[in-house]
Amino acid sequence: MFPGGMNPRNMGRMMKQLGIKNEELNAKKVEILLEDGTKFIFDSPQVQLMEMQGQKTYTVIGNPKEESIIPEEDIEMVAEQAKTTKENAKKALENNDGDIAKAIKALSE
Repeated sequence: MFPGGMNPRNMGRMMKQLGIKNEELNAKKVEILLEDGTKFIFDSPQVQLMEMQGQKTYTVIGNPKEESIIPEEDIEMVAEQAKTTKENAKKALENNDGDIAKAIKALSE
């Protein structure tokens, strides 16, 4: 039951009368990339599409894995400054939450 005791069938009818379309999408994977380079990956999520007055709203339900994407420019800068390989620079950045100065310092010690 929905809040207020409304059953799903009545809720669906009411939404249709208001011109709201609701559809479940068969998504295999959803990825969300934030400006700070954080990436959320939802495997086998439940995705709902709601369309109302020409606007589409997507709702993603699931348990995301979080990844941090380190820009290639940062890796190159750390490798150059610390005089090391890109692989070592990337690991240092990952270990220091993407902080360039801390990564260079860690590699220089």
